[in-house]
Amino acid sequence: MAILESPVAAVGAEQGWSAAEEGLSLASPELRDDATIERLLEVERGKDLLRFSTAGSVDDGKSTLIGRLLYDSRSVYDDHVQSVTRNSAIDFAQLTDGLRAEREQGITIDVAYRYFSTAKRKFIIADTPGHEQYTRNMATGASTADVAIVLVDARKGILDQTRRHACIAALLGIPLVIAAVNKMDLVGFSEEVFNEHRKGLEALARQLEIPELIAIPVSALDGDNVVHRSSRISWYDGPSLLELLETVPLAIDRAATQKKTALRLAVQRVIRPHQDFRGFAGQIAAGTVRPGDEVIALPSGIRTRVRTITTWEGDLEVARAPQSVTLTLEDEADISRGDLIAAVDAHPQPATRLEATVVWMQTKPLRAGATYLLKHTTQTVRATVVEIQSRIDVEHLEQRAAEQLELNAIGRVVLETSRPVLADVYRENRVTGSFILIDPTTNATAGAGMVVLAARAIALRASERGAVAEVGSNGELAAQLERQLLAEGALVVRTRVTDRAGLIPLARAGAVVLLEGGPGRTLGLTVVDHEAVTERELSGASAPDEFVEELRRSGVLSASHQKEEL
Repeated sequence: MAILESPVAAVGAEQGWSAAEEGLSLASPELRDDATIERLLEVERGKDLLRFSTAGSVDDGKSTLIGRLLYDSRSVYDDHVQSVTRNSAIDFAQLTDGLRAEREQGITIDVAYRYFSTAKRKFIIADTPGHEQYTRNMATGASTADVAIVLVDARKGILDQTRRHACIAALLGIPLVIAAVNKMDLVGFSEEVFNEHRKGLEALARQLEIPELIAIPVSALDGDNVVHRSSRISWYDGPSLLELLETVPLAIDRAATQKKTALRLAVQRVIRPHQDFRGFAGQIAAGTVRPGDEVIALPSGIRTRVRTITTWEGDLEVARAPQSVTLTLEDEADISRGDLIAAVDAHPQPATRLEATVVWMQTKPLRAGATYLLKHTTQTVRATVVEIQSRIDVEHLEQRAAEQLELNAIGRVVLETSRPVLADVYRENRVTGSFILIDPTTNATAGAGMVVLAARAIALRASERGAVAEVGSNGELAAQLERQLLAEGALVVRTRVTDRAGLIPLARAGAVVLLEGGPGRTLGLTVVDHEAVTERELSGASAPDEFVEELRRSGVLSASHQKEEL
């Protein structure tokens, strides 16, 4: 058997030469030639990458299917095949089940990641466990998948664990589910049996609001319809599993066709190698950015433009998700790790109250009142569980009242964070709409969450309007006004700096600047937005309530604690 010939064959297909005809393999001395190796690497780099995961109940044949897929696509080394061969029969499941306990029990426990490549595309597989007690591992493996393959045993049909895994795939926003009806050889490749399961799976997909489901009849053990189309299933005229995986649209292609592709870049690190360079590094979670684009830094609300897009290979004219880049900005801006650089016309609002669907992964139940660390993009904040709204009954796919979430349970919860987070709805953005809950005592991951709703706790919209309020020498008035504005949720800066021109940018960023002055200084209010600066005297205003009311009339403050679906 040849070993890993597909990358070499891909080079031949792309460059017009045949590795087989020239007698080349990965071990051939000819491949030590720099030009040949470079051609091979260039083709590999140019391929699309598709991530997919397997799901389904125990013993439905997930690991066997992946093993057969790797074997028939010639992506397994000879010595690995020999190590799992007994009495001339290959145990395909053990090609992915690597833990000793998995081999002894014949089950999958941990998520097994495998990489392989064909002439058309690169793949990363997440082979996830089917046992209910390892549901959390399935959620972990599927969290980055573009496609989920849900297996169904043709003899048993849809089981509770099948529903649970399909439910998690739907909650994770996986847009395409391939339903592989496995072990068709044990039901005589019956078209009637397949159609019955297909109808049940399509009904399940409609109930879970899965955008697309495609059913394929397969026999993982014998290889029918896995890599090559099967002559034993003559009534099926669709593609094989691998043919489908090679042709489905990538997540990035689907995102490009959606309307909501506004820029999202969570700052991971501020890079300042010398005094003439200050860049903000991170991975683009959504959208596209070009030099000259106007962006907003959150939560500060500072608006500026992109000067350069810097990478290790050099500056770029355009960058898009999911590239990792460093942005330099035209204006000096106080931006640090955890901040978000976003599109000006479509950006998330700071929120301290989140409603989310949570997959619980800890043996200690989740209860109202508990406090955890919430990690969202590149920032970590404290979060308190305010309410457990419901728990999903997986068998009937219904929401039921619950006081707690046990291990592997899925439910809707309300969280209150110590600092605002910049979250999107998960269905719109899987990166900025997801988070994990961390046990502050053990530092272990306790749960994974997907944002459904967010409540804004900041009355002041930093992107719209701010103000400079001159309060004279009345320190008590300044202190009372500061407390009242903070209670309203406004962003407040209190200062004695007399350079009003230097304070305008703070107001333009959305702050209410309280300017204390010397005796005889006139009380006044300067309202600032992105188009104009309006000044007015407030000689009659002597109480904090009067200042706040004037800020409301000026449009600086809006109704606080608005609850909004982002």
